[in-house]
Amino acid sequence: MSTILSVAPLGFPWQTIDPFLFCVHHNDAYPAGDANMAPQASLAGRNIGQDFAGKDGWSMYHGDTVPGFPSHPHRGFETVTIVRRGLIDHSDSLGATARFGGGDVQWLTAGKGIVHCEMFPLVHADQPNPTELFQIWLNLPAKSKMVEPHFTMFWHESIPRTTAIDANGRTTEVVCIAGTLGDQRGLPPPPDSWASEADSDLAIYTIKLSPGASWTLPGATHAATRRQLYFFQGNTLTVAGESVPVKSVLEVRATDDCTLVNGDVESELLVLQGRPIGEPVAQYGPFVMNTQQEIHQAFADYRRTEFGGWPWGANDPVHPRDQGRFAKHADGKVEER
Repeated sequence: MSTILSVAPLGFPWQTIDPFLFCVHHNDAYPAGDANMAPQASLAGRNIGQDFAGKDGWSMYHGDTVPGFPSHPHRGFETVTIVRRGLIDHSDSLGATARFGGGDVQWLTAGKGIVHCEMFPLVHADQPNPTELFQIWLNLPAKSKMVEPHFTMFWHESIPRTTAIDANGRTTEVVCIAGTLGDQRGLPPPPDSWASEADSDLAIYTIKLSPGASWTLPGATHAATRRQLYFFQGNTLTVAGESVPVKSVLEVRATDDCTLVNGDVESELLVLQGRPIGEPVAQYGPFVMNTQQEIHQAFADYRRTEFGGWPWGANDPVHPRDQGRFAKHADGKVEER
């Protein structure tokens, strides 16, 4: 019985399976920033407000000055944002705000409704500002769709990492963002997350294999768990004895140990796994509920309440250029790095 259940080319966004709803990899080679932390480059030829074309190796997305995603609402799910390079400036309708990056992760439970923005300030005026991140949408079960919004910061200094060395001295680095991996346990997810359910078997890892490295991903514990491997960077990789091309997404039998043997250049993978929630999904843009009636109610509630309103002077606020990494939570608690 093959460990690999399916292989497909990576799309945009990346394909996901329950309990995940969405996964996208943003990798932008932004130029130096100007006084407003906007690109020191002409924006001519870009569809400003809807720029996803990757012209010159980067996109403005929904930003018109600073790249990123100005204020927009969510209800009924969670966002997990893993920033590998660059910075994100977050602000939300609860009054919370943050700057994070360089390996940090923000885990936001939208619950009954939140408005937030995610801007990518180009803080370096004399050098490029490469920005790379994953954003993952994780569903909430029906019982948790209307919980209070909540965000948690996983600062990169605290996220468990391990380096394995194979018999030939080649290294594999694994970052355990969620779940368990051997004796490593990820940081606690938000309290109402599906990841906080004892039997969700949810895990998020990133894996970096040096050239020629071999490493075995241990099998998951729950028989119903599903697992996908996103092979997004490298050249060639053998997974459970089968060669797979780069830019592929694989579903593997989650309970099998899965041996990875890398080719001649460094390779990287993202792993998403979890026991499916197994409930109906009704989605319209930024709202994910169980029924169409609940989607209609989400729009009505947003029109009526704006999910608490927007306390910031602009829909795309950014912090000062010299601001370090920090988070100010809705309850006033401040974390600084």
